Amino acid sequence: METVTVSSEFEVVIPKKAREVLGLQAGHKIQVVVYNDRIELIPVKPVRQVRGFLKEINTDIKREADRP
Repeated sequence: METVTVSSEFEVVIPKKAREVLGLQAGHKIQVVVYNDRIELIPVKPVRQVRGFLKEINTDIKREADRP
């Protein structure tokens, strides 16, 4: 875990190791989520990259009676 400093302009620098692990580059989009008392930064993946990620999901589950 690394610590970053919030600048007077309310900017932070994402540490190099985190950028490398996540493959972040200048211009990439990141969602900001406030959860309880913390801030989470979630990289937004291009649609082409996530296309088909549910391809092998098991849909044979028992549904509630009011569901088709």
